[in-house]
Amino acid sequence: MNESFVRIGPLKDVESYPQWTQDLVQACSSAREAVRGHEVYQRMRDAQLSASTLRTYLIGGWPVVEQFPQYMAHNLLKTRFGRSAGEDMARRWLMRNIRVELNHADHWLHWASAYGVTLEDLQAQAVPPEMHALGHWCWHTCSADDLAISMAATHYAVEGVTGDWSGVVCSSDTYEHSLPADLRKPAMRWLRLHARYDDDHPWEALEIICTLIGTEITQARWTQLRDAICKSYGYMRVFLDSCLAMEDAAASRRPERRLVVG
Repeated sequence: MNESFVRIGPLKDVESYPQWTQDLVQACSSAREAVRGHEVYQRMRDAQLSASTLRTYLIGGWPVVEQFPQYMAHNLLKTRFGRSAGEDMARRWLMRNIRVELNHADHWLHWASAYGVTLEDLQAQAVPPEMHALGHWCWHTCSADDLAISMAATHYAVEGVTGDWSGVVCSSDTYEHSLPADLRKPAMRWLRLHARYDDDHPWEALEIICTLIGTEITQARWTQLRDAICKSYGYMRVFLDSCLAMEDAAASRRPERRLVVG
């Protein structure tokens, strides 16, 4: 019989969780780092991405931001009050955070507006098809997979690494000062919120997942969780690679500056 899990250590200490969870976090760490440390975010931090690439990035990222409360609603529908401690915890957490997520679409729109991107542009989605892969995956897992798997793919993986990379971008004020002064504060709100407070969300999701599953897990179940988490990171990497390819292709077409002497 699988023993229930009740966290007794600090929320954000991986050793507060069962050994299978610690192994899971380690198994997914290189895929997570490939997103957090991606060159796109390093260039964004240093204000070295073109406005054209940033516009495409913001348009392509819109569906996931706009639909995130809907992913959460799908997960909420999987819960029943009183059925298990894990479902009760998930139910309370999802109901509380859906309202928070609703405001994030407004903040993303303010960020996009700093590059002249309109709501109509965001809705038109004129971007390479590979940029839609992450949104399709999030919708699929939240509508089709069980609660632990879909929360691992979205609230642990996507939200967790988003806190990581937004922290990278906000680690310097270079990018912030590259924005128009009159639009700077609202344009930075999405990034600053995710770099600051979303740090707790993936850990809270991890606690819920452990409460749903318990202290022991089968190898097949562990593999399902690992694959779902790494698939989210992988689709984020596909998105970023597309942005980087677009940026590098545009740079190769720019005429070289030649120094004229005399």
